[in-house]
Amino acid sequence: MSQLKTISHLDSVGVPSTPGKFKQDKAPSFCHRLRWFHPSISRLTLWSSLFVAFIVVYYLFSSPSPYSPSSSSPHRSLGVSYGGKDWERHVTRSTRRHSSKSGGGGGLTVLVTGAAGFVGTHVSIALKRRGDGVLGLDNFNDYYDQSLKRDRQKLLERSGIFVVEGDINNAELLSKLFEVVAFTHVMHLAAQAGVRYAMRNPSSYVHSNIAGFVNLLEVCKSANPQPAIVWASSSSVYGLNSKVPFSEMDRTDQPASLYAATKKAAEEIAHTYNYIYGLSITGLRFFTVYGPWGRPDMAYFFFTKNILKRKQITIFEAPNHGTVARDFTYIDDIVKGCVAALDTAKKSTGSGGKKRGNAQLRIFNLGNTSPVPVTQLVRILEKLLKVKAKTKVLPLPRNGDVKFTHANISLAYRELGYKPSTDLETGLKKFVR
Repeated sequence: MSQLKTISHLDSVGVPSTPGKFKQDKAPSFCHRLRWFHPSISRLTLWSSLFVAFIVVYYLFSSPSPYSPSSSSPHRSLGVSYGGKDWERHVTRSTRRHSSKSGGGGGLTVLVTGAAGFVGTHVSIALKRRGDGVLGLDNFNDYYDQSLKRDRQKLLERSGIFVVEGDINNAELLSKLFEVVAFTHVMHLAAQAGVRYAMRNPSSYVHSNIAGFVNLLEVCKSANPQPAIVWASSSSVYGLNSKVPFSEMDRTDQPASLYAATKKAAEEIAHTYNYIYGLSITGLRFFTVYGPWGRPDMAYFFFTKNILKRKQITIFEAPNHGTVARDFTYIDDIVKGCVAALDTAKKSTGSGGKKRGNAQLRIFNLGNTSPVPVTQLVRILEKLLKVKAKTKVLPLPRNGDVKFTHANISLAYRELGYKPSTDLETGLKKFVR
C-alpha cells in the first residue's frame, strides 16, 4: 500500500520531524484473518475463555454501575432525549458525505463512539475534513473535567459534526441511530480509561469496556447492512510480558491491571462476534497517546501543569533503580493509523444477525517504536517550559503500571502503511503551545 498522506488536524504546525531510527523486524506474512495465538501457547485459549466467562458473570450478578464514575444518578445518560424530526435532521446532516476521496470508492459513513474524547475528537475531525460522513456519540462522563470534553464538542460542531449525548449501553439509542443512518463503519473509542482508577471503581471498567462493547456489537450484528468495526484496544494487554518489542503474536494472558484485563476480554469477545456473526473487526492497540487536547490524567499533561505551577511531581522508578519508559505516540500518528484501519477494513459478511461467510479479523500495534524514559520526558518539558521541575522519586507501586512499553509496528506498516513521523520533543512542543 502506498504511504499514507499526512493528515493535518487541530494544529497548524508544519511537517513533523523525522522519528528516531528504527529497525523493522522481519515478520511472517499474515492472512487478513489474524491468528490470535501462537501455536506454542494455544493451550491458553481455554483459560482466556474462562476469564471472559468470569467477567460476564461478574457483570450480570453485580449491581448496575453508573455511567459517570461519580454521578449520583445511575441512569443519567439514559435520560437524554433523542428522536424527532429536528434530532434526525442533525444526525443526517452530520453523516452526509461530501467527497469520494475515502477508501471504498464512495466515502465512509462513520459512527464514532467516545467522540468527545481525546482520540475521538481528532479522528472525527480528520474524517470530516476529507469528506466522510461522521456522527459522534459520547456520554460526557466526569472521569475527568467535563469542560474539556465540552470544549472538544465545540471543535467538532465547528467542523460540522453532531455529537449525540448518550451511552453505548443504551441499546435503544444505538438501534435508533442505525435506523436513521446506514453506517458503513463504526470507530469505537468509548471506554473507561486509566489504569490506577480501576482500583477505586472497578465496576465502571466492566460496565463500559465489556458490557458496553457487547451492547454495541449486538446492535451492529443485527444491523442490515452490518458495519465494519474498528476499535481501540490497548498496549496494556501485554501486561507482564518481558519480550520486547511487543508484537501482536506475543502472549497477552498476564494483565497487570483490571483495565488491561477488560481490554483483553474485549479482544476475545471481538473474536467471538467475528466468528459467529461475520462482523468485520479490527482492533488497535494504542501505545501512550499524547498531544494537544489530551487527557489530564496522563503524566505528560499533569507534569506540565504542575511544573508551570512550581509544584512537585512524582517520578516512579522500577525495582533496583530501574528505568520506567513509555512508547509515547503523537496523536496525529495515531489518527493516521485509525483512518488507515477504516480504509482497509473489509465489509462484514453477515446480515441481520446471520453470518454468510468468513469475515476479516485483525489486530495491530499503533506505537512510535522508540520508548523514552519518563525522566527524559521531564527533561524535555523543562526545556520547553523553561522551568526547572521539582521532582520526587518513588518506587513503582503495584497499582497496575508496568515498567515499559515498546511497540513492534511491522504488521501495521505492512498492512496499513502506518509509519509514525513525530518524535517526542516535536510532539510535546505542539502540546505545550
